[in-house]
Amino acid sequence: MSAVFGRRRRLVVASAVALFGMLAATAASAATFTVNIDQAQIMRLPDKVATIVIGNPLIADASLQSGGILVVTGKSFGSTNLLALDRAGKTITDTTIQVQGPAGGELVVVYKGVDRESYSCTPECSPRITLGDESKYFSENMAQSGTRNTQAQAPVK
Repeated sequence: MSAVFGRRRRLVVASAVALFGMLAATAASAATFTVNIDQAQIMRLPDKVATIVIGNPLIADASLQSGGILVVTGKSFGSTNLLALDRAGKTITDTTIQVQGPAGGELVVVYKGVDRESYSCTPECSPRITLGDESKYFSENMAQSGTRNTQAQAPVK
């Protein structure tokens, strides 16, 4: 009886090891493309791509250019997927787009209790609109930025 139980245990362990190996191989073969929030990066696509689909356009945006060049822009923290399809609708590639925080030491984050404010210090510190900042700080800076952009686009009198 113990010999049968021992064989079953070895079979269960061997099956678990095989399953883990398959899952690890699948995870390793999945392509991941990383981009920083508020930045764009170039991704080269295979030939014959006719359509791109972004799973969640609130996280990343993409613009297909000629020659198989894709411009991917990080819009919000998180991950989503990008599908590249040929003219027949067949999936050519399925890539995970990972959007992470800004790179480099130019970002300074100030905490005031639980409230957060972000500043870009290149070389002097100025407010930077960043997801996760305190709502009032974010809204006020967004309004100022919008007003400035409107004024810049207004016709000169």
